[in-house]
Amino acid sequence: MNYKNKLEKDTVFEFFAPQAQDVQLAGSFNNWDASQHRLRKDSNGHWRLSLKLKPGRYEYRYLVDGNWENDQRPVICVPNAFGTWNCVIEIT
Repeated sequence: MNYKNKLEKDTVFEFFAPQAQDVQLAGSFNNWDASQHRLRKDSNGHWRLSLKLKPGRYEYRYLVDGNWENDQRPVICVPNAFGTWNCVIEIT
């Protein structure tokens, strides 16, 4: 493993949606391309995805069955250009 990879942190994204058919993750870490990161559903309806992210500040949202949703956990949110909110995660 090189030094660059050591800086990356395992970061878990989670969304509870037992009735959902598809949950994707879009954010500044993937140029807002939700198709790059699909979450996996467990038997209890929790969707999860683990990503390796470098230290920094990232904005993100979930795409749940085609509808944009924010994180259900208490997180920092900032307004976006579409009049809604993006969630923020900081990796240190």
